[in-house]
Amino acid sequence: MNKRLTADIILLLVALIWGATFVVVQNAIDTLPPFSFNGVRFTIASLFLFLIMLIFYRQQLASISRPLIRAGIILGIWLFSGYGFQTVGLLYTTSAKAGFITGLSVVLVPVFAFFILKEVPKWPAITGVMVATVGLYLLTLGDSFILNLGDFLIFLCAISFGMQIVFTGKYAPYHPALALALVQIGTVAVLSFILAFFLEDWRLALQSNILFNRDVAFALLVTAIPATALAFLAQTTFQKFTTSARVSLIFAMEPVFAALTAYIWQDELLSFKGFIGAFLIFLGMILAEIPPGTFSFLKRTKELKS
Repeated sequence: MNKRLTADIILLLVALIWGATFVVVQNAIDTLPPFSFNGVRFTIASLFLFLIMLIFYRQQLASISRPLIRAGIILGIWLFSGYGFQTVGLLYTTSAKAGFITGLSVVLVPVFAFFILKEVPKWPAITGVMVATVGLYLLTLGDSFILNLGDFLIFLCAISFGMQIVFTGKYAPYHPALALALVQIGTVAVLSFILAFFLEDWRLALQSNILFNRDVAFALLVTAIPATALAFLAQTTFQKFTTSARVSLIFAMEPVFAALTAYIWQDELLSFKGFIGAFLIFLGMILAEIPPGTFSFLKRTKELKS
């Protein structure tokens, strides 16, 4: 199995984990406010990565240089912005509209990658992104689309997540993955607690009866290690073997996995439109895998036969 295929499979598993945690996070933030929840979540993830580094990869401590810290902080700011805009935007818009608008990062990543990384997308990737975007629309959008403040904030969220993917592609090849992920996640933890201090009752995050509440504890256990520490470590490690456009397309599977887990755990059944949307996302991924010269080869074969 080549490195690119391995990277795609690992990143697809990351999308599966993120999609599967949507329901548990929704339940948890009813008890612990969003920024406080993210602060605790990313702090646990940071401590976990630090222990892994200290025990198994102590040599990476020496690699934590000023350029690495700068790169990790930049990634952390974009990641925090994505979660921040999404959290506040959900106060003013519906989850369905937020899901589609967040998914616009699939379209934005190739554009950002073109200007920042000089990655020129091939036509299969462009076609795949367009088909996947239509799929996201059918899967997550309601019957109306009226732009409001929440929609605008979610659009800023999509930009932030798109930029995080692009800058990961820029910095990941030049820095140790574990150290870079640690600085990135630590940045999100610090910024989340700062916002929680000003906007929420942050003291709830210090109360044992809140932290050990069944929904909160389970959500922190699931999201802090698999969905944060390991997921962003995997992204930092494997994105260097693929392109930013392919990563954004793979991450477009997140709402599909969210819909599947919602059906399994809460018996929420997709509508016919939702099933069509899920199929189009799969189709978009397949189209993006087609080598650019495939159809020209078939055309030449047809001409030779005639």
